[in-house]
Amino acid sequence: MASKAAFTPEEWAQIVASPMVAGMAITAADPGGLWSILRESIAGGSSLVRVKQDVAANPLAKAIAEDVENADTRTSVRDATQAKFKGVQVGELRAKAIEELRSVAALVDAKAPADASGFKTWLYEVAQRTAEAGKEGGFLGFGGVAVSDAERATLAEIQAALGTRSA
Repeated sequence: MASKAAFTPEEWAQIVASPMVAGMAITAADPGGLWSILRESIAGGSSLVRVKQDVAANPLAKAIAEDVENADTRTSVRDATQAKFKGVQVGELRAKAIEELRSVAALVDAKAPADASGFKTWLYEVAQRTAEAGKEGGFLGFGGVAVSDAERATLAEIQAALGTRSA
């Protein structure tokens, strides 16, 4: 069972940030306005709460949910994420986030092989819930579609980057 101890502090910050990065990729794919962005942001956070309460949850995902409450962890994650995405233009954000998810997948495969598949599936589910959280193409949250074509395409790219199979 993988834990924080299996990773360097920099690697752990990268892993802890990965649910947020998955949500960033979706939001950047089709930013649907204020309400959509807010709903999508909330969806990522609720995924951490949900996994923390799930006794059968993937151990690595659960460790993230528990450690994110630590102020030092939040600070290191914020600093690492800001450094990684500093200077990235809005149009490049989706691709950079997917590249980062690919890196996280490789890291987890190498350092936590027993938990890697479950973790990557959970990470994809975070992205999927984020995509489903806000309607795209409507006005003030009315009308539109639950998951836009751009978000569907981004989900497929995330799935490929993580190396997960369709559910």
